[in-house]
Amino acid sequence: MSKHYPRIRVRTDTGYLAVRDGLSFTFYIHRPHHEVAPAVLHSLDSYLAAVMPNALGWCLDQEGSFDEMDSTAWDQFRREMLSNRRLVFQLRDAHEDEQGYYFRYWGKRLDAASLNRNPGAVTAVSFGLPTEYLDEHGPGRVRHLALELANPLPFCSGQGGLSFSCDPGLMGVRRAVRGLCFRYPGMDIPSEGWTARHIGTRVRGPAWLTFLGQPVLGELGGVEGLRARMNSPETTVQSLDKERAVVTLGSWPEAGDTEQGNTLPAYRELARMLEPWLYHDPPLQDNDFTAEDMLRWERRFLD
Repeated sequence: MSKHYPRIRVRTDTGYLAVRDGLSFTFYIHRPHHEVAPAVLHSLDSYLAAVMPNALGWCLDQEGSFDEMDSTAWDQFRREMLSNRRLVFQLRDAHEDEQGYYFRYWGKRLDAASLNRNPGAVTAVSFGLPTEYLDEHGPGRVRHLALELANPLPFCSGQGGLSFSCDPGLMGVRRAVRGLCFRYPGMDIPSEGWTARHIGTRVRGPAWLTFLGQPVLGELGGVEGLRARMNSPETTVQSLDKERAVVTLGSWPEAGDTEQGNTLPAYRELARMLEPWLYHDPPLQDNDFTAEDMLRWERRFLD
């Protein structure tokens, strides 16, 4: 177990690995699919160049089954990404039991009809890594990769850091995550597809890497305004361009551990600063992770 994060392996009765420790890098973009698809493919190429060549071996088809990726399937995937006929894509690692490497994308058309139904809908893209990649290559290389992923994307917000690598839609997964998330506040709970339907230009919350674009960055006074508000000696603020910046909370991503008194004070400082712009999930009927649980988790750095 790393001193920065726990080793988590939760398996079902059949032995399937349902929850593990991982890293996720997610960006929310208030632009339609056809405008951002080329940039997303650029980010995906950077991701593939950094990880194993065959790290993503399966693609979810429109019938809900995973098809193996070969050169023909990759060509078809790229054509479909650029065609504007399909808006949701999911690629996962070649070995079903790993659940570490993944690419997930939710495109939005943002036309008048869809905005009337979901006025906060945005395009979202998420990249996953196993913590073994961090152990092998170190946080500097992982941060550099995150900035490469972010560079082509006209995001409004984003976050990168430790997360529970899982599919929250599987039975029992949210119950398992609930049993861990309040102990390890620095680990994100994945909900990118649901969040993309509602987040608009708000910010999902502090992470090791918190990406800020417009309008929030401008309302905070830009990069200089951000720096002036930060007191933690390990927090850095870096300008990506005049419209975007990234806040880094220390040299390593940290899970924290409330049972050991490690409540991540730098994360709490950033949460207090971002509170007026923080996003809160609409309540769901879920006995395994209630609306009260979710609000408590979203406010874990504030209360």
